[in-house]
Amino acid sequence: MKKALVCGAGGFIGSHLVKRLKKEGYWVRGADLKDPEFSPTAADEFLILDLQEQENCEEAVRTHEGSPFDEVYQLGADMGGMGFIDSAECEIMRSSALINIHMIHSSAQANVPRYFFSSSACVYRDMTKDEPELSEKDAYPALPHNEYGWEKLYAERLAMAYGRRSGMAIRIARFQNCYGPEGTWRGGREKAPAAMCRKITEIEDGGTIEVWGDGTAMRAYTCIDDMLDGIRLLMGSDLEGGVNIGRREYVSVDELVQTVASVAGKQVNIHHVEGPVGVKARNFRADRIAEIGWKSRFSLRDGISMTYPWVEQQVKAIR
Repeated sequence: MKKALVCGAGGFIGSHLVKRLKKEGYWVRGADLKDPEFSPTAADEFLILDLQEQENCEEAVRTHEGSPFDEVYQLGADMGGMGFIDSAECEIMRSSALINIHMIHSSAQANVPRYFFSSSACVYRDMTKDEPELSEKDAYPALPHNEYGWEKLYAERLAMAYGRRSGMAIRIARFQNCYGPEGTWRGGREKAPAAMCRKITEIEDGGTIEVWGDGTAMRAYTCIDDMLDGIRLLMGSDLEGGVNIGRREYVSVDELVQTVASVAGKQVNIHHVEGPVGVKARNFRADRIAEIGWKSRFSLRDGISMTYPWVEQQVKAIR
């Protein structure tokens, strides 16, 4: 039986990844500051640890048998939606950098053979919607739009350096916007799909919601099941360096709202207000992940059709 460590297993993608690994027959340890928020962990063992501390990372990678984990998945990070990324620059850079520094070092010291790092499309520069799509090599010359992206780019290079020195196989996914059930949906750290689901749940048919900016910013959103498919394929592959994982279905923020409204069966009016928007667009290629068999299975509407009822249930539960 293979053994895997999932760091950030109390978060959205991490908790879903634990479930996927268990279905595939792994013994799984989760590690995070907190338990998963919305359902019990599926991990065989869950350690509550602050991975900003070196000794806690060493504890996380230390197995009971003394042999190393077959795979370590590093998804632990201080992150959230655009509102959080815009307002918490120092927290993001300090916390995430400490986690990434200590976890890659501890994994190398423990002779872990395969290490996965969750990077982000935020490593790329700002774009306009009509520009040609970027491939992974276009992250350089580097010009990330925000500090979250700069930290991710540094952490990529850190992981690759440790891989060269230790012989550890490093796999790096550059995630596009990911959403789905059991993700943060309120409190300021939620991503746009969850925020729109919440806002539309809270209004009557024909009501109005507020949207930051003018609604024209373009995004691509990836359903959690598609993202997990990509993670597992990438981890088992020989692809080195950053690899984009994301559905290439570009929509404006206003189009996202209308998709959610359609799933909800409501007519919705949009009131545009000042607020952090982020990049104007981010257009990316997904050739590398496609080469190893990945293909998105869920359209935006498919994914929202799974996510909206779950968010609606959460909203109703606290009324």
